[in-house]
Amino acid sequence: MSGKYSENLQAWLDMLEGGKDLSRLAGMIAKDCVFYSPVVHTPQRGQQLTVMYLYGAAQVLGVNNSFKYVRILDCGENAVLEFETEIDGIHINGVDMIHWNEDGLIDDFKVMLRPLKALGMVQTKMGEMLEAVKSPAKA
Repeated sequence: MSGKYSENLQAWLDMLEGGKDLSRLAGMIAKDCVFYSPVVHTPQRGQQLTVMYLYGAAQVLGVNNSFKYVRILDCGENAVLEFETEIDGIHINGVDMIHWNEDGLIDDFKVMLRPLKALGMVQTKMGEMLEAVKSPAKA
């Protein structure tokens, strides 16, 4: 897949496809990034929150390694990536909308999910994941 897409998008795809190595994630996100989650009603602002939500989403949506992008629209500094995955027998279809700033860092990331049943399940699982991240001493 190398070289097929714009440089920023290719770096994103390489990170996900390279064994889902999220260690590079923070370096790809701008300090002032805004993350729009399908399960949180307000935009999440800042690099730390964006990384936390994306890491959580990767854990939840990629839990059984069925996550895959099925359609990619590469518009230079913008990309729309349609994905599919399955969790607990529920087929999930979603879209990642990403914008890169002039420095090549993601400064806007929006996720949409369907169907409603999947959204509810992902919201529950993300809540559990984020709670575990916030309070590891309870585990």
